[in-house]
This record gives sequence, structure tokens and C-alpha cells, in this order.
Amino acid sequence: MKTSKLYISLCLGAALLSGCDSFLDLEPLDSQTETIYFKDPEHFVQAANNLHANVYGWQANGGLAGANNTYALIFDYGSDLVGAGSELLSGTNSAPTTDVYWQQMYQWLRPVNEVIAKAAEYNEPDKIAGPVGQAYFFRAWHHFMLLKRFGGVPIANEVTTAESDIVWGPRASRYEVIKQIVDDLDVAIAKLAGTTVAKTNNDGHVTVEAAKAFKARVCLFAGTWDKYVGTKTDGDGSASGAGTNKPAGYPSPNEFLTLAKNLSKEVIDSGEFELWMGVEDVSGGAVVNPEMYAYNSYYYLFNLEGSDSNPAGMSKSSNKEAVYRSVFDATNRRGNMNLTHSWPAGMTRKLADMYLCSDGLPIHLSPLFKGFNEMNAELENRDYRMTAMVTKTMDYAWGWGMYGTGARYGVDIYTLAAGTYQAVPDLRNGGGGMGGRKFRSEGTYVTAAGMESADYMQIRFAEVLLIYAEATCELGEGQISDSDLDYSINKVRARGGVAPLNAALIAKAQALGGKLTFLGEIRRERATELYGEGHRLSDLCRWGIAEAELAGQPRCGTYVSYNGQPTFLQSLISPVDDKPVYNPEAYVGKITTSDIAYTYEGLTPVKAGAVIIEQANNRLFSQKNYLQPIPTDQIKLNPNLKQNPGW
Repeated sequence: MKTSKLYISLCLGAALLSGCDSFLDLEPLDSQTETIYFKDPEHFVQAANNLHANVYGWQANGGLAGANNTYALIFDYGSDLVGAGSELLSGTNSAPTTDVYWQQMYQWLRPVNEVIAKAAEYNEPDKIAGPVGQAYFFRAWHHFMLLKRFGGVPIANEVTTAESDIVWGPRASRYEVIKQIVDDLDVAIAKLAGTTVAKTNNDGHVTVEAAKAFKARVCLFAGTWDKYVGTKTDGDGSASGAGTNKPAGYPSPNEFLTLAKNLSKEVIDSGEFELWMGVEDVSGGAVVNPEMYAYNSYYYLFNLEGSDSNPAGMSKSSNKEAVYRSVFDATNRRGNMNLTHSWPAGMTRKLADMYLCSDGLPIHLSPLFKGFNEMNAELENRDYRMTAMVTKTMDYAWGWGMYGTGARYGVDIYTLAAGTYQAVPDLRNGGGGMGGRKFRSEGTYVTAAGMESADYMQIRFAEVLLIYAEATCELGEGQISDSDLDYSINKVRARGGVAPLNAALIAKAQALGGKLTFLGEIRRERATELYGEGHRLSDLCRWGIAEAELAGQPRCGTYVSYNGQPTFLQSLISPVDDKPVYNPEAYVGKITTSDIAYTYEGLTPVKAGAVIIEQANNRLFSQKNYLQPIPTDQIKLNPNLKQNPGW
């Protein structure tokens, strides 16, 4: 008999995940066998509870889903938005022997299929509908991750044996995988009809609303990929790739987009969700210097833990923006990601310039923009989501900059010694000088590395609003009504203090010589709202512009000169050691000398004088990089798996 390391069959002897007393205690155990399970509905509930742990969030279960692999996957590393690098998005990687994500997804699919298989044998299906619906959701979830990374893959929709066709057969086409995902989500939605946000108190369990939102995400992805990329990355299925076989009745791009629009509307109209605005009013006297916290809801949203995690004393229970979340807790299930010290989502120059001025115009068009030469000028009159994610230079801040040492908002830092807690850009060692605050906690409970344990929001209401706007605009061939914009994207912009997107704003921009479009602005909004949440690569690929935006141009950081004049950074002295914060020797050959324009002409070009994080000659992303290569050990074990085109 053949033996295989394919992770479809890796866990042939593995047991079903055990039950747990607490929803947070979701570690799989191997000591039980499935023979003692599935005798009553509670066994299905326990098994489905454990499936919730098998997704990438913070550190997940360790091992293949440990912190290092999670960082590389969910923080948009190497993209045009985040400063940290990645070979995958630079396009400099080669086909690996193994791939931890391939292994992990198939490993996680086995217990999902065990639940579904046992449910088929259970004689009272109505009593187990909820947990079985959750299993179908996770089968779709894992296949979607495989699809985004590899394209068509072997479909794992049964509990495999070493002789299963799934193990030794060819890859399914991307279209067959998408059909499997959509079909599974249809089953999930039907079975989860009684598992709602209201009934679960939105406690981290997958609900019917989550399944609808996820299906909307899948349909937007499938519709736009087919519209802009088509079959370019599929291969013929014989010499390379997974082929182009489409199942009967496969939806057209517009049919997918219509599904995305309608499903997102159902979630919006459910009334269960709202954008979190938890710290906008902190004037009650409990917080010292409340002006420091105004318009920082977007920042604290990602750090909600207990009442000591934010100045307004809000807890996770106030978060109605999470449509589906992975639950963590500083006591029972820590995130273990050391987020506060690792700065996982530092901005690039491009992302910083994508944030609009409060009048809704890009910085190169708005009369409100104050430039870059004076200290903190670029932060004035800007989108609150930008100003919440950076700290003003030389302002007092907690756990920030080269010298921040971790004081918390509960301390009146204005009484502390000057310099100790002042934010200072690090431009001494060749960095970009634009660290980001996203996911970095100020909570008093964070007393050691890795204790940050806010819930990880797998699907946010803001994304659902953006799905509706994008699908509607795509269906309108680039046009969308003001009422549809107010119903969706303008709610997201309002949290940022940005003027609404509408026909009048587009006309105003065009009168100023700008080339703004509705679709371009919706895409901008996805970038600024969702950055560092793992969407950027798949967005650029499904729009068919990834190679244009990721290749042939440097990734940049802050300006040390602008319009031929030095910015304040060149003369800034650190208040801690009385030394310059900028070391010009570290940037020899690493300063832009001309404009860098982008595919979408509504974006502000980077001009001369910005520090370079990654040189253009290292940015080699091409069409082959839309899909990652199948790990070569899998192809050796199963020659029916053909490598993706170009690899």
C-alpha cells in the first residue's frame, strides 16, 4: 500500500477533538477516540466548539499555526501598505519543499469532516443542526484559504483513507473548489438558522450572520477574480495548474456580485451590528487629558479586553462590530503574539498618503493638507483612522517609539519626566520611521510580552459595509448611487471623520484635476480600513493589479526632505539622549529621487525625499505570484498534482 505525507491523510489515526468546559479552552486532545463521541447532541456541540480553535487568529494552537506563521499570514507583510517585508509579496520566493499552510488546512479539515460524517448517521438531525452547520462553515473556511493561496486544490469533503481518490487524484479546478465552498455555506446558513448573534450573545461561536457575511466575502472574491483575472492563472490541468473545468450552472461574475450584494445587505439589515465608537466621549472626568482619546475608537477597537484596556472602561461586550471573532483572554487563552513590542502593522508612505483629508479629498488635492516639512503637519485635518494609528512626534505616548517603556493611559504621563514617554521616530538604522499602533495595547493587564488577548475579529461589520459598496459599484459598471454610498461606505468614512463619498465629491475632485472614481475610492477605503488584517494581497490579485502595485517600485517610509527642503526630522533631537533621531549614513542610496506613481491615478504619488524600506529591484512580483507554488514534496508523493503556472 502506498503511504503519503499529504495532510489530507496525515491524521488517519488522529482522534476527534475533545470537549471542553470553557469555550476558551479549545486545545485538541489525542487521548480520546471517536467511538465514545456522537452519542447525543452535546457531543456534537463539544466537537464543534473545538473546531473554533482551528483558525488563524493570534497564535491559534501553536505548531504549524504558531506565532511566526501567523504573523506572515495575517498582517499584510510585504504588501504596499505595511513596512515589514515578505518574500512572497516581493516575488522573490521559490517553490518550497513543504508549506505549513497546506499542511495545516488539511490537518484541520479532518475533524471537520468527522463531525459532518457522524451527523449523517445521527437519527435526530434537527437536534444537532447548529454544531453541524458550524462544521460546514469551517469546511468552507479552510478550503477558501487554500483557494486564495494555491488556486485549485484537492477537495477534502470526506474522512479520507490512505486509498481515497482525494489523496491520490488530481487537483480540483478553482471553480470546483469555489462551488464546494458556496455549497457548504448554503448548508451552513440553513442549519444555523437558529444559531444567531442574539442567541449566542456574539460570544465567538459561528452564527448564521457570520455564515452569510463569509459567503458574501467569497462571492465578492470569486466574482471580481473571474471579471479581472479570469483563467490567466489556472493552467491547463495537464501540464500545469488545476485547469479551467467549471461545474454545470457555475455563476457568472455578475451573479456572484449580486449574491455578495444581497448577502451583505441581509447582514446589514439584521440590525445586529454597528461600527464601534466606544471612546468618542470620554469627558466624564474619569480619564486624565480626555482630548488625547477623542476619535481613537478605531485604535481601541482592536485592543478591547477588560475595562482596563481603554480609557472609557469598555469591555468586549460592547463590541458589536465583530461579526465573527476568535475568542482570547489574558487569563485563559492568551494571544501569545507580543503585539505591543513587535509593531506588526507599521505603515508605508503609500498607505499614509492614501488616508484622505477631512474634506474627503486626497492630500495632493485638498487645501486642508499642511505638508510634511513641519512637525506633525501631515496629521492635521486627516482621517481619524490614520491619526489613531500613529502618534504625534514628541507627544507623550505609552509603549511607543524607541524610548517608550510601557506606561499606561491610567497614568497622567504629563507629570512624568520629559522625554521618557515621548514618541520619537527611529531613523538611525535604516528603518521606515512610520511605526503603527494597530493591535498594540495600552491595557494595564499587559505586564509581559504576549499577554495581549483582545479577540481576533475574523469578519468585521466594516468589511460587510465595504462588500456591499464594492459589489454594487461593480454591478453598476463603476457607478453607484449616493443613497447606496450612504447605506454602506459612508458609515465607515464617518468614523474616520471624512466627508461622505458622493457624486458631488467626485465632481469636485475632477474639477481640481484629480482622477477619482467611485470604484477607486471604494478600493482605497478597503486599504485604509482593513490594512494589516490579511486582505491586501487577495484584493490586489482579484482586481488584477497586483503586479502593477507590488512590482518595480520601492516601498517607502517617511519624508526626510520634501520639495527640496529638509523636513523637521533632519534636525530633530531625541529628548532622551540628546542625539539626532536621523542618521543620514544609514540612508545612503535609500532616498527617493523622483515621483513614484501608482496604477490608480487617484492615489498621491510618492515624491523625492522619502526613505526607502525596500528597493525597487527587489520587487519582482508577477502574475505567477497570484498563486503560491504547490509544495514539491506533495508533487513527488502524488504526481497527479501539477505545479502552478510559472513555478
